[in-house]
Amino acid sequence: MKTTTSLIYMADDDADDRYFIRQAIHATDPSVTIIEAEDGDHLLSLLDNWSQEPSPHPVHLILLDINMPKSNGLETLLVLKANPMLQYIPTVMFSTSAHPDQVATAYQSGINSYIQKPVSSLDMKPIAQALNVCFLNAGSI
Repeated sequence: MKTTTSLIYMADDDADDRYFIRQAIHATDPSVTIIEAEDGDHLLSLLDNWSQEPSPHPVHLILLDINMPKSNGLETLLVLKANPMLQYIPTVMFSTSAHPDQVATAYQSGINSYIQKPVSSLDMKPIAQALNVCFLNAGSI
């Protein structure tokens, strides 16, 4: 049985995409806390603040868009995986792009999963359910 609230950090430069992802995740589990960033630099700043907390709440998942201004998803992923405090947090690349080279590079860089964003926000619910089962509640099944 799940005993703690799940915490997700999400970086995506598209406010609509963040909204639809957030809505789908909250429809699956309203107790999930989602902290949003507009780009990779913003995400890294938020995670740096998190790591400075005396007893930081565990981060259960990081969602990264691949195409963002400033630090894109792949650049951000490399920084995450190089940080001993962040490297083991499951990280999912969530992008409109499904170019095979980008997908391969993301996996080679340490991504745990690569999900192509659906065309319709209605198709976001099964993705949120899969994230919930695979990353947020994996230990409670």
